[in-house]
Amino acid sequence: MRIDSHQHIWRLARGDYGWLTADLGPLYRDFGMDDLAPQRAALGIEGAILVQAAETLAETRWLLDVAEADARVLGVVGWADFAAGDAPETIAALAADPLLKGLRPMLQDMEDEQWILGARCAPALGAMERHGLVFDALVRPRHLPAIAELAARYPDLSIVLDHAGKPDPRGDLSGWRADIATLAARPNISAKLSGLVTEAGPGWTVETLRPVVETLLAAFGPSRLLWGSDWPVLLLAASHEAWWEASLRLLASLDAAEREAILGGNAARVYGLKRRKEERH
Repeated sequence: MRIDSHQHIWRLARGDYGWLTADLGPLYRDFGMDDLAPQRAALGIEGAILVQAAETLAETRWLLDVAEADARVLGVVGWADFAAGDAPETIAALAADPLLKGLRPMLQDMEDEQWILGARCAPALGAMERHGLVFDALVRPRHLPAIAELAARYPDLSIVLDHAGKPDPRGDLSGWRADIATLAARPNISAKLSGLVTEAGPGWTVETLRPVVETLLAAFGPSRLLWGSDWPVLLLAASHEAWWEASLRLLASLDAAEREAILGGNAARVYGLKRRKEERH
């Protein structure tokens, strides 16, 4: 089963996407599941994980409502305030929905790189472990040491590194490579092969991305990498088709089973996904 492990949808009128402004051009409109349906069908992608784009419980509940009505959505990675006093109760309530597969605090823009390790977040992280939810780590390279410590403190918490930790493919990768090696030594961490072209920016080529992908393959192996489109954010730098074709070229050295694991099997295992009965949508 081919699965897009990282897709977004949004409706501007909902009004809680603080980062989504008109200067983002092609992103500043509504996006829904039907917008990507032709590309998914052409590539044999059977379903997707919808990932939060707003720091509100309202958006998470909206995504779950979309998922309930659309069998193409195999799961949702939502949001909760990990520092809230009632975080464990909120997480328990969200986890009661079987389509809620994980949660993602938006750490990437936090100045405090250690925030997630603070005492205020500990009850929420314990609740994540108890309910078997995946922690999606939306971070930048400077946050990677904290994610390694998080994995050490919570060995039963499955952590997925979104967009490989957002390295700059055109920059000095030495520090990122060292941190990736540390992360990969923790068996409860996987990484998404996603978001790389957005970090590379206009004019990227397969060779621009190759050093990043080769590092990820060497560190995590094909059993702990998950392909994701990061659509529609992807549209800032590439079409869905261009990123898919680049991915296949970057994974060409693998055998068919290893490639298919990255293109879907690993996501099914890590997030506990299953095919859903087709419904009208």
